Amino acid sequence: MAPSNVILPGAHGLPCAPMFLSDFDFELPDELIARHPVAERRDSRLLVVNDRFLDKCFASLPALLEKGDLLVFNNTRVIRARLKGKKATGGRVEILVERFEDDHTVLAQVRASKSPKPGSTLAFEAACTATVIDRHDDLFRLRFSTGIADYLAAYGDIPLPPYLGREEESADAARYQTVYAEQDGAVAAPTAGLHFDEAMLEETRAAGVQHAFVTLHVGAGTFQALRENTVESNRLHSERLFVSDEVCDAVKSTRARGRRVIAVGTTSVRALEAASASGDIRPTSGETDIFIYPGYRFRTVDAMLTNFHLPKSSLLMLVSAFAGRDRVLSAYRHAVDERYRFFSYGDAMFLSPAAQ
Repeated sequence: MAPSNVILPGAHGLPCAPMFLSDFDFELPDELIARHPVAERRDSRLLVVNDRFLDKCFASLPALLEKGDLLVFNNTRVIRARLKGKKATGGRVEILVERFEDDHTVLAQVRASKSPKPGSTLAFEAACTATVIDRHDDLFRLRFSTGIADYLAAYGDIPLPPYLGREEESADAARYQTVYAEQDGAVAAPTAGLHFDEAMLEETRAAGVQHAFVTLHVGAGTFQALRENTVESNRLHSERLFVSDEVCDAVKSTRARGRRVIAVGTTSVRALEAASASGDIRPTSGETDIFIYPGYRFRTVDAMLTNFHLPKSSLLMLVSAFAGRDRVLSAYRHAVDERYRFFSYGDAMFLSPAAQ
């Protein structure tokens, strides 16, 4: 079947009342933000959320899976997307590449004391320059004097989340990347996958758990706060995704056998649900801005692995849509009380769906 290039945002029911950002807020002590990874990937903790809360370690995950289950991973690879340079005036500028348009042209976020104007030039290391072509909303189109992919690989920094509050360290090159990363294009890691090492992948395969890989290139918008107080008034930046025939066949055969499709991370959830917008999952290649919040009817995902997310974030809304807002916020309070580690380098949750 030919891939679909048009992706609809998905189906929401009608919530009983408007939802606001404050409905997805919680108190988090600063010391629970994980600013560095644990020593070994599988050393993270795992909070299992079903009809009760179970405190486990991530290494126990295989015991929670059943033969015939399907784990769906996002195989995007984080690129070294952050560059620091100067404007013609000498003022400092920092860019975060969002996506490539061709070998020399990118769309990027630009941070500077004053936004650069079209026609202006930015200067970077090794005599590299970029001309500002135009601007579309929050993104600038920049034309580089050299091939941008190779230049980023040589001179770019890893785009660590801003809440880490630190510069890149040597360990981040490996640890802010999944062991199965394959397709270059993300500016943020699909963090639920960071807990898997090669041995864990092999253990799950040996237990009869199937693996499938989608690609959703996580964009810079994942770090941006929602702007509209009413939840459904917000829109997400579009991101590129690819869901293959093989993934669709694996999903269909898994469900036909009565087993679970388990998404590893919210990006895998968004890819699977975007590809299922017509009802049945279909091969899909294109863009999605799917925004999942309570009231959404899940079509493909039966269980979910995910990290702990920021207050008032679209990702917290997604997991609330899946597992129930009250139950999720109660689980977060439990995690705070039990001193779980939060966000990208933090611990994980295994979520079952809310009762329908």
